[in-house]
Amino acid sequence: MPNDDTHGTRAAEPVDIVEDEGYALLSTPNDEDIIAHPVPTTPKRSPPLPEPLNGQRRPPRTPLHVRFDLDENGRSPTDGPRSSAEDLSWMDEDYIPDEGNRHRSITGQTVPLLTNIEAPSVTVATSDSFCPEDHLENARPRSGLRMAFMNMANSIIGAGIIGQAYAFRQAGMVTGILLLIILTITVDWTIRLIVVNSKLSGADSFQATMQHCFGKSGLIAISVAQWAFAFGGMVAFCIIVGDSIPHVFSALFPSLREKPFLWLLTDRKAVIIIFILGISYPLSLYRDIAKLAKASALALLSMVVIVVTVIVQGSRVSSDLRGDIKGFIFINSGFFQAIGVISFAFVCHHNSLLIYGSLKKPTIDRFAIVTHYSTGISMLMCLAMALAGFLTFGSKTEGNVLNNFPSDNVMVNVARFCFGFNMLTTLPLEAFVCRSVMTTYYFPDEPFNPNRHLLFTSSLVVTSMILALITCDLGAVFELIGATSASALAYIFPPLCYVKLSNSSQKAKLPAYACIVFGTVVMVITLLQAVSKMIRNEGGTHTCGG
Repeated sequence: MPNDDTHGTRAAEPVDIVEDEGYALLSTPNDEDIIAHPVPTTPKRSPPLPEPLNGQRRPPRTPLHVRFDLDENGRSPTDGPRSSAEDLSWMDEDYIPDEGNRHRSITGQTVPLLTNIEAPSVTVATSDSFCPEDHLENARPRSGLRMAFMNMANSIIGAGIIGQAYAFRQAGMVTGILLLIILTITVDWTIRLIVVNSKLSGADSFQATMQHCFGKSGLIAISVAQWAFAFGGMVAFCIIVGDSIPHVFSALFPSLREKPFLWLLTDRKAVIIIFILGISYPLSLYRDIAKLAKASALALLSMVVIVVTVIVQGSRVSSDLRGDIKGFIFINSGFFQAIGVISFAFVCHHNSLLIYGSLKKPTIDRFAIVTHYSTGISMLMCLAMALAGFLTFGSKTEGNVLNNFPSDNVMVNVARFCFGFNMLTTLPLEAFVCRSVMTTYYFPDEPFNPNRHLLFTSSLVVTSMILALITCDLGAVFELIGATSASALAYIFPPLCYVKLSNSSQKAKLPAYACIVFGTVVMVITLLQAVSKMIRNEGGTHTCGG
């Protein structure tokens, strides 16, 4: 501690008080208090502090030695001997002086002020109306690898799996198997390529990536392709619900048509309205695709039931329902039509970035694991369904292989119900895509708006439901949209963006160029086939009764 002479020398300087205070602030908690003695030549220094009254200990000081200790008469007590226990007593959670030593301050307060007041941020965060999703993007629900796999696999194994046997009939069994394997590998690569392109462009959506590469024209092209494919899927799923579930109830409960109110379950239009608005619409209102993981898990379970049903019941059908397979072993004339059917089943590129963004740790390696498992298991299920259906019905295989079975087969009717249920849980995935495309295109830089979210979701679900109510089959129109959109989304746009963004050599880009050529050829041929059907009025639209 400095002596009096040294301190007196400092007191004569103009900045003596500032230096003393700085020395006190820089001292450690273990230092002794710096006691300033009055010096006659220093009129600015405060008088010494008086001794404590009546043996009272002075209140504790803060770690920076700044004291605010006034007694009831407004006088400041001076330093006194204190024990270490007294120094730390103020840190007790409920520090209030004992009753015997209790005294009031000038303001009459006996307890510390603001004891029950919390920070405004804490009040907001603990209130019932606080939603962290609206303020912090990282607070949005996330999914692990398993849940992301459920969503992607459900997006792949949708309505398309039911037509895989028909694809084998069109292309031939051996050719169909090769196409299924090759297209699965291609789709797996292009799905991951979308995420790679997003990283290279710094964009957070497929639309933004296309806009980055090709400007406004690229944005329009990808928006139309994504929206048309997803909305067409929504309408198709509504149609499937109306065509499957009422027949199941009628077959399992023949007397249901005579029951009051329950007869609605056997009416096509009533079933579409009840099930779409009661199941699909609430699921579509979710903001985050991660919340659909449990519904997707149930949908995958229902698809397993369908595959097992076709395998088990296929061996029990009568001979008059079976067809010839001799002319369909190797290759058939419907090669490109089979590519369209298989591609329609495996295209999930329109929601791949949504699934990637839902991961708790969104990395390319983790997303690759999800993609490999999803496409691999989907391929195995499609292969099992295709072989079981084609080897059973051969040349008589229909587009919906369940329609080849008799209508009174109980197990098949359960499979039909599971298929309709699968459509109810897959429709929200397509609604997510349509809503995301509309929001990105019309409101790219605006924050989340719940009113706009509700308006878009409601209009999409209700419009697709109305179209399903007035028609059973959109025929060549849907085939036209599906074929062009599926080829563009799966085989053209992802490698096209990669060629534009990547700095790799031309040799390394050869797979991308080959994929672009393949997709273009498939799209042109399927487009010509669809136009030809429209001209000949084959598979045109027709309305449904009842």
